[in-house]
Amino acid sequence: MSLYRRIGEEVARRADALWSVASALHADPETAFAEHRAAALLSGELEGAGFEMRRGTAGLPTAFTARSGRGRPVVAFPLEYDALPGLGHACGHNLIAAAGLGAALVLDAVRDGTEGTVLAVGTPAEEGGGGKALEVEAGVFDEVDAALMFHPGVYDWVRAPLTAQEQYRVAFRGRAAHPTGNPTEGIDALAALIELFNVVSALGRRLPEGSHAQGIITEGGTATNIVPEYAEGRFGLRALTTAALDELAGQLGTAAEGVALATGTTVTVERVSVRYEHFRDSPALSERFAGHLDRAGIALTAPVPGVYLGSSDIGNVSNRVPAIHPFVAIMDAGGSDHTPEFAEAAASQRARRVLLAVVEALACTAADVLGDAGLRGRAWEELRQAEG
Repeated sequence: MSLYRRIGEEVARRADALWSVASALHADPETAFAEHRAAALLSGELEGAGFEMRRGTAGLPTAFTARSGRGRPVVAFPLEYDALPGLGHACGHNLIAAAGLGAALVLDAVRDGTEGTVLAVGTPAEEGGGGKALEVEAGVFDEVDAALMFHPGVYDWVRAPLTAQEQYRVAFRGRAAHPTGNPTEGIDALAALIELFNVVSALGRRLPEGSHAQGIITEGGTATNIVPEYAEGRFGLRALTTAALDELAGQLGTAAEGVALATGTTVTVERVSVRYEHFRDSPALSERFAGHLDRAGIALTAPVPGVYLGSSDIGNVSNRVPAIHPFVAIMDAGGSDHTPEFAEAAASQRARRVLLAVVEALACTAADVLGDAGLRGRAWEELRQAEG
């Protein structure tokens, strides 16, 4: 019996159990860095199957690694399981977690002691906290040869057009005064912040494709009869590449310093988020995954040019090791994630069918990674060329 066929039979045998995990996560959403029950459920399933478990990975209480086998090659399945505040699993992370769990369990069950390691990595706080980025910094992916995951969505796309992003706090400090009693003594920090918004708006008209800056005022004064001595804004920056993001951040800093000089204020510019790097797709691995998924009747295509679906900390992983992050639709293209409708779709029968098809395709792709040195070599060479 072929390995692929055995994988398919093992997925069918575990179908109800995997859907039960996805449904349990969906019914009990937990937000970033607070996913205690989700982490316990997933790590418990892996530990019960004989995986060597380490909890608290990278100093994160809701992170873990589960390992089966020894030595290289190493194939990793990142599991996301945080939910959105107020919206639950409106990004479908319950399906991502169940898919990675299922692929790890299935591959471990059928590989008959072949060389290499199956690694399931619990990665908390994708929605803004950057669990994978922190794990990358801690060396969790240093010995990994491929990182394989998927994301439910509204498109069937073979790769993820994910941009780099980070957030900055910009704070202006001036001098308080009465706006009519002694207006010349005041230095209006809020006026300086508003001027920065004007500069950023003008800058936005000449930014390259995929780059933008979006800001909000988080503090702007205490009363209308006091010239604001302090004002603060938060700016979210995105760019097509990590290098372009660094350039955009430099432009924001230069603009803030120029405004401060012109208005007599002082300014502080501080990054206040984990930086998400842009996603580098591994064509060799993505094409292999797409071929396996096609057997389930799901055909993946290239993404639509010029359409970007946000940012993710899988980008940080993909700049260190070959990685895939295809999108597989669980609702039609007229919809969107981060909506109540998408949360509902993440518990639908369509989601169940997608989950089981993806588990099989992920496990088959991982088996290819472990067993095909040529495939691994092509994936690493693609990454080296992309970095160059």
